[in-house]
Amino acid sequence: MSGPGNSYTLSRRRFGAALAGVLGLAALGGCAAEATTSSTSGGSSDATIFDSGTVHDIELTFEDSAYDAMIEAYRKDETKDWIETAVSIDGTTYQKAGLRLKGNSSLRGLNGSGNQPGGSSISSDKPEDLPWLIRLDKYVDGQAHQGYTDFVVRSNNTESALNEAVALELLGQAGLATEKSFSTRLSVNGGTEVLRLIVENPGDKWDADNFDGAGLLYKAEANGDYSYRGDDAASYKDVFDQEAGDDDLTPLIAFLKFINESDDATFGSDLGEYLDVDAFAKYLAFQELVQNSDDIDGPGNNSYLRYTSSSKIMTVVNWDLNLAFGGMGGGGGMRGGGQQGDAPATAPSGAPAQGGGGFPGGGGFPGGGGDKEAGRGGFGGRSNILVTRFQANSTYAGKYTAAQADLKAALYTSGAAKTVLDRRAAVLTAQAADLVSADTVTSEASKISAFFTS
Repeated sequence: MSGPGNSYTLSRRRFGAALAGVLGLAALGGCAAEATTSSTSGGSSDATIFDSGTVHDIELTFEDSAYDAMIEAYRKDETKDWIETAVSIDGTTYQKAGLRLKGNSSLRGLNGSGNQPGGSSISSDKPEDLPWLIRLDKYVDGQAHQGYTDFVVRSNNTESALNEAVALELLGQAGLATEKSFSTRLSVNGGTEVLRLIVENPGDKWDADNFDGAGLLYKAEANGDYSYRGDDAASYKDVFDQEAGDDDLTPLIAFLKFINESDDATFGSDLGEYLDVDAFAKYLAFQELVQNSDDIDGPGNNSYLRYTSSSKIMTVVNWDLNLAFGGMGGGGGMRGGGQQGDAPATAPSGAPAQGGGGFPGGGGFPGGGGDKEAGRGGFGGRSNILVTRFQANSTYAGKYTAAQADLKAALYTSGAAKTVLDRRAAVLTAQAADLVSADTVTSEASKISAFFTS
């Protein structure tokens, strides 16, 4: 393949060898007691929850037996059951909230599938090693904290999680839909507090906050792909989940049919009738700018599609930036183990191959198995049909190249990225010095800032 987009395809399809990552919840203690409203050390009851200038407080309180049963269910067949938990957020407690595991390769050690390159397996008796989805209204209709019902407790292979926090904020400054995040002191059943990053979960509220007008939001599942599987909605079970809007896969299926079955000339002339091509070019350019290889074209299939009903146009939405800035250079230093991102444990069943796949040495990415200059080896991946065809078209590849230059100037050369990084790092140094050392924050921030001048 030739053309101005070639550097994207050859350079960014590398998956960081560091797929190690865990999420912090403190070690599980005894049986859960009823939670009560109380003051906490970092946040306050009137703090705006997604204020990134505050290290907030979250405590989960649940029964050991419920936790054990949840883990056993996942180990048996990867079922992600909900359990009931009390959730205290900055001193305000919500009873009967829901908690479940969230992730795929980050949970690999739980099902006995063993380690993968770049990480170690997690242990089922350490909830601090696990990624979670907290849902305040799971069992109580309308229960929300400042209008928010869902919070994602993220995995990361760094102690500060600055890489994902900064990348998410820069994504918004780039003019693309992003997820808000905040750092938190997270504990379980009164155990030791640990530093974790909490990220907004895309759903109805997120959709309304980020897009004008009615629409539908689809999440690409880790074991799926962007292939066209016919017009039967049942064929897309476990391939895409609808997260917002009335249940309707018709626009999604029409989109997938077009990007897979249109000839090259029609794809080039008509893609704009199906996809926001300028936003997609910017999305791809941003992923390259922050060196995130675990995106729409990575092994985790990480992406959402937002369909706007009035324009009948799809927009590709980012998800999962915990390997931004090159995965922070490898897998050491984080508590626990596990794998990062949402890479599938197995190839999608019954789905036509879209290229890629494999592990180091297996040719999983165009141009070889790793980026030696960046110190990252290939882990495995796939070639997303939309990315492949978009980059093969000279007009769209040109949009991508132009977006690269514009984003670099707007975010890096301008100093905007450094400002975001310095602010997020200063919050951790000032408010979480007991959870992560100042030296660690400085070291991890330095690794990130090196990308701004490279």
